[in-house]
Amino acid sequence: MTTSISELIAEKIDAMPASERKAAQTLIANYPLIGLRTVAEFSTQAGVSSPTILRFVARLGFQSYPDFQGALQEELAAQVQSPWNRASAIQPSKGSAAFPLMEAAIENIRETFQHLSAQQLDDVTDAISRNRARVYLLGGRFTDPIARYMAAHLKITRPGVTHLTGQESHWRDHLIDMGKKDVLVIFDIRRYQHSLVRFAEKAQARGVEIVLITDQWLSPIARFARHVIAGRTAVPSPWDSSATLFLVAETLIAEVTRKLEKSSATRIRDMEKLRDN
Repeated sequence: MTTSISELIAEKIDAMPASERKAAQTLIANYPLIGLRTVAEFSTQAGVSSPTILRFVARLGFQSYPDFQGALQEELAAQVQSPWNRASAIQPSKGSAAFPLMEAAIENIRETFQHLSAQQLDDVTDAISRNRARVYLLGGRFTDPIARYMAAHLKITRPGVTHLTGQESHWRDHLIDMGKKDVLVIFDIRRYQHSLVRFAEKAQARGVEIVLITDQWLSPIARFARHVIAGRTAVPSPWDSSATLFLVAETLIAEVTRKLEKSSATRIRDMEKLRDN
């Protein structure tokens, strides 16, 4: 699998000058559609010059703007593929791997963490670790088990953690208690869930800091998110693999526990005492 443009941005953004970083952030927030417009339209929305857009595209490794747009068009097509489409495209394995899906999942993990910067990880860890923040977690049809798993661990590590369950109307009931000090972690992969997008938009309008954990093609929730972690999910199967997203969640759990080492140790000790009584 070729490296996605969102992965290239995550890998290179720390080295970009401020103007190119604005172009990168504009693309992530309007992914991938703004990149399919003209250079002039892209530059106007980003608030930078047209030469800056071209330098940004070159920094990502593309020879020309049409090449860049061609890659985005391929990603857009991949976003909307159904399991049936993917099943018909899978070719029988001719390699020596006895378990091709396992090999693909391992490669997904390796590539995801290669493109995940330490700064990204630190920023998300800091957000989830803030003492005064309430942390809400939510996922889609296939990703909500990851949200539930992460919430179960974070509840042991720190107070104020809520896994949003049930119907969309139930999630909306929590909005009244959500504000600028709070964090919403959302898991969403293709084909992206409209109810999650709507909820993210409402939460962002209330000033909630959103952490999006998604696939390499980026959920539309990216336009509302402060932090975006893109994990590879495609494997030789009609179904996407969530193995990488689980490992991202476990990495964040470990980092938050380490950051809150003193308070979490006390909390865990007190919790064990309560269980023994």
